[in-house]
Amino acid sequence: MKTKNFVDDLNKKSDAELKTELVNAKKELFNLRFQNATNQLDNTARINDVRKNIARIQTVITQKQKGLIK
Repeated sequence: MKTKNFVDDLNKKSDAELKTELVNAKKELFNLRFQNATNQLDNTARINDVRKNIARIQTVITQKQKGLIK
């Protein structure tokens, strides 16, 4: 149910908040990839989690633009 709560929270945010959330997630992904390349990352599964969160954020942004979510 964690992802459902995450998506519900995204649906309640404004467009500006979603864009800042997207930028922060992309920065986190960059940092995780950098840590992975330098063998400093312990939990490599976090990369996949962040990638999926980025996709979720982009999906909500697209749905809001199309008017599917109010």
